[in-house]
Amino acid sequence: MRPTQILRSGGELPIGKYGHYLNKDTWGHLGCVLPQKGIITYGISANRQNVLAGAANDAVFNTWRRFSTQVFYWAPPLLAAYYAMDWAMKRNEYLNSKAGRAEFKE
Repeated sequence: MRPTQILRSGGELPIGKYGHYLNKDTWGHLGCVLPQKGIITYGISANRQNVLAGAANDAVFNTWRRFSTQVFYWAPPLLAAYYAMDWAMKRNEYLNSKAGRAEFKE
């Protein structure tokens, strides 16, 4: 069936074709009041796109930005735990040495 026969038949036109859009004359008053004209869309082939353009550069700077904003939340407790563990290990070695046993003998 040719488009002219569809247009002249007076039946329901397919939405989005032949200037027929959802507007005030159709169910629920969806869409715009006037037919949509002059809408231009552009596309590019998937083979012509540079999908990873700037991905490495963005990854480096985004990682640095995220790291620099979060480092003050986890670094101080990490350093405190490291120094506490270092002190505890040195203290344990001293207390189990000859000098430590002599200092705290029972």
